[in-house]
Amino acid sequence: MLDKLKSWLAGPSASDPSENGDDSTAPLALAAMLVEAALMDGDFKPEERAAVTALLQRRFDLGANDCARLVARAEAAQAESAQLYQFTRTLNDELNHGEKVRVIEMLWSVAYADGELDPYEDLLIRRTAGLLHVTDRERGEARKRALAQNTGGDETPA
Repeated sequence: MLDKLKSWLAGPSASDPSENGDDSTAPLALAAMLVEAALMDGDFKPEERAAVTALLQRRFDLGANDCARLVARAEAAQAESAQLYQFTRTLNDELNHGEKVRVIEMLWSVAYADGELDPYEDLLIRRTAGLLHVTDRERGEARKRALAQNTGGDETPA
């Protein structure tokens, strides 16, 4: 999967029709969802960008340059899309249930990266969890894990 991701990051290839402009891959869909969460409060703050970058680097074992390209493509994809469905459909098709719960946890991490939870960020995560078939309980547990990671264990929402 890592080789496929790296070749995909390099750009579309004439020899591989599945990569010619097809942005329906899990890495791009996940990155676009994380960017969407960061932008829900109207600003992609440096701490949110750092959180998105760190999450993607860990998830896909990416170097800084590859991750920067993925985030740039995700920002473009997110800007072109008016709905979550295309991204969540890809994630539903390509991820198992545990990975979907991890996506929700990653979204919480981005939402709390700036120390504040915007109501629109909360709404996005609720909607995404529903589209990914993640239960309310799993979403709540993912939130607690993200809060513990972002605040060192202080689970008081900002």
